[in-house]
This record gives sequence, structure tokens and C-alpha cells, in this order.
Amino acid sequence: MFRGTSYRSRCVIKKLRKAVLPVAGLGTRFLPATKATAKEMLPVVDKPLIQYAVEEARAAGIEQFCMITGRGKTALVEHFDVAYELEATLRERDKTEALEALRATQSEPGSITTVRQQVPLGLGHAIWCARAFIGDDPFAILLPDDLVLADKPCLLQLAEAYYETGGNIVAVTEVPREQTFRYGILKVGKDDGRLVEVTGLVEKPAPKDAPSNLSIIGRYILMPEVIKYLGKMERGAGNEVQLTDGMARLIGEQPFHGLRYQGTRFDCGDKVGFLEAQIAFALKRPDMADAVHAFLKKYV
Repeated sequence: MFRGTSYRSRCVIKKLRKAVLPVAGLGTRFLPATKATAKEMLPVVDKPLIQYAVEEARAAGIEQFCMITGRGKTALVEHFDVAYELEATLRERDKTEALEALRATQSEPGSITTVRQQVPLGLGHAIWCARAFIGDDPFAILLPDDLVLADKPCLLQLAEAYYETGGNIVAVTEVPREQTFRYGILKVGKDDGRLVEVTGLVEKPAPKDAPSNLSIIGRYILMPEVIKYLGKMERGAGNEVQLTDGMARLIGEQPFHGLRYQGTRFDCGDKVGFLEAQIAFALKRPDMADAVHAFLKKYV
């Protein structure tokens, strides 16, 4: 039985309502496409990465969003705004389907706020920048570069596990051991095949030093106490403030679990991962699947 069971009996598990989306990155791996366009606005089929992330969060019950932005990222917020002129044009031209697609991007007034990360000091620093938004509440983190194709949205799976265990929980997947140097890796305790007890976290360890091959992907539910550790501004891997290091300080103080989510994750910060996501998501579309199957035969 996991430690979360006793934690649940002692503490009220607060409703998960807030999400932080770190979107201040420069997108250098996609230059020149990202010279004037935020990488999170790059589309997979017909929706930008940021919209996939927000829709996934909403499916998990998230009501309030904080985007950690940088210079030149205004389009991310405008994407969820009302576009009066465009809507009027679509109505005049009787473009009902396009109008409905456009309205699906709109957010509730006041549900999205932004915070600037003025200097690129790492993911941990980006989350620390949202400290006023987070307050004393549990919060989710979604990295839009990590796109998950799943029958049940990945963050919803994570939220359901959070309500079971309380405390901190991260989405995890197995990676080839020779690639552990690219990820945050778990040291694990009890493991029931779905939930694993996290006993330690290591940021980007060499394969020979990795405690397992279970990697964290860009979906987290964390307790607000992580902020006090991030606020120490201690530098870790890459001389940056690492979120993994802050989370590791919570182990032993609060329940901490990893969830083997159901679904396929695509690294859309990588060109090949981004192209694979295009095909995978298109093949899931009834209006596109046959055509995509047909043209793929020309190239394979």
C-alpha cells in the first residue's frame, strides 16, 4: 500500500484547478520557423501545440491558467481571445464550421494570466515566476512540447491518480537506458505496475548512474511547497534552476508518485517527433485518415 493512503486519511485533498504552462523558450531547434512565431503556436494538423495543452488541462478540470512567457510571445494569449473581425467575416460568408472551430479556442474571461520570465534560468525558475498565481494551491504543469495522444487525456489520468493518493504526482514512461542523460529519471520504491513510489529524482544522469529508466514527461501535479525550494535559486544541471531538484526536496515530506500513463507521447520540440505527431494525429481524424494512408504509400 502506498504512502498516499495514510496521507489521504490525514489531509484534505484540495481540488486541482490551476495549471502553469511554461512557454518562454526560444524554439531554437525550429529556426527559422520560430524566428517570429512562438514554437508553441506551431500546428499539429490544424491546432497549435498550446491549444492541445489547454484543452487537455480543461478536460482534467483546470479552470485557471498561467502562461510563463517571454518576449515575442503575445500570440499565445491572443490565440484564446475573441477575434471580432474574423468572426464577423465568417458569419457573413456563412462559414459555420470554421466559426465553431474558432470559438472553441476562446477562454473564459479572466481564466488566463501571464507572467514574464525575463531571464532564461531554467524550468524551475519559470515555475517560481508563477508563485503568486500558485499561492497555496496544488497545481498542474503542462509542457506543450510534450504532446500525448491518448483515449483519456494524460492530465486527466494524472488528476484521477492525484485524487487517489494526494501529494505530488508526475507522468512517467520508460526510455532506453542510453538516453537517460536527456531526462529527469526516477529512483523508485513500491511499484504496482501503474503507480510507482518515487524515492528519488535525478536530472539527466549518465546511463551508468541512472537509478532506473523511468523518465518524467511534461505533465506534473505538484504541491505549492515546491516553490520555497525553487526560490533558493540553487543551480543544477546546465547551471540552471532545475524543477527536478526542487521536486526532489519534497520526497519524504509529502507523498510522491509516478504514473505510467496510457497513451503515446511525442516530443514536438524535436523535428522528427513533431513530424511523427502530425501523422499520428492525422490518422486519428476520420476526415483525414484515408487520404493520409493513401499518400504515405508513396513514400514508404
